[in-house]
Amino acid sequence: QVQLVESGGGLVQAGGSLRLSCAASGRFFSINAMGWYRQAPGKQRELVASITSGGSTTYGDSVKGRFTISRDNAKNTVYLQMNSLKPEDTAIYYCYAEFPGLYDYWGQGTQVTVSS
Repeated sequence: QVQLVESGGGLVQAGGSLRLSCAASGRFFSINAMGWYRQAPGKQRELVASITSGGSTTYGDSVKGRFTISRDNAKNTVYLQMNSLKPEDTAIYYCYAEFPGLYDYWGQGTQVTVSS
């Protein structure tokens, strides 16, 4: 079994910062891409950022220049540093990971709330 466990969400004022973490555990040999999606109430889930095993990154347009994704392959962990947060960043953030030969897995989600 594979598990993704997220941490780091919470309540922050606009302009503040948060750092999300997502650690993968279980039986697997390697991880391809890892990343984050988010879903706000009444909206579709959208890509926030992703990172390949080689370190190539992709960002959603709304977070470019403010968020930074990184990963520690030795710890099977992906991070999302979120700076200059805005109220419209309020959402549940979901971590995902792509495992060769397995299904893609998702975390349980962590709430990020940005107050104005």
